[in-house]
Amino acid sequence: MRPTTLCFPVDTRGCLLLGKKKRGFGVSKWNGFGGKIEIGETFRQCAIRELDEETGIVALVDDLEAVGILDFRFSANPNLDHISYIYFIRNYKGIPKETEEMKPCWFPVQTIPYDEMWKGDKVWLPLLLNGHKIVGTICFEPDNETVQSIDINKVPVIEEKKCKYV
Repeated sequence: MRPTTLCFPVDTRGCLLLGKKKRGFGVSKWNGFGGKIEIGETFRQCAIRELDEETGIVALVDDLEAVGILDFRFSANPNLDHISYIYFIRNYKGIPKETEEMKPCWFPVQTIPYDEMWKGDKVWLPLLLNGHKIVGTICFEPDNETVQSIDINKVPVIEEKKCKYV
């Protein structure tokens, strides 16, 4: 199971930046920005790199707010299993631009397109948007879409691992 990150920029109006995936894992779904940690990277470095690669937004690792850790499990495809550190970022530079992988769009919280996202997102993302920090596991059915089980716990703080991926 390879560690990953997921980053959600938040603007001064409280809108959330999501990207519509144009290729690969999760194609056609709206999601945050992120991906697999590369050798020698920390979780935070990965989140910043992926945000830049997928949107052109530049930010600093110290400006990331750790808001969650989720363990995603795919019963029919264990090679898709991944644990993801989730971050919000409110301080960044640049205007989001479409890339080969993602088409970004700002959404007011009340119009987030949950029906076009991963099925579990409508359970855990509102918790984050309401100021909670979470740790949990989401298991998917063999179709890789339907949520088999979800176990989300609110926590006071996210304990980040300081190690680099090796």
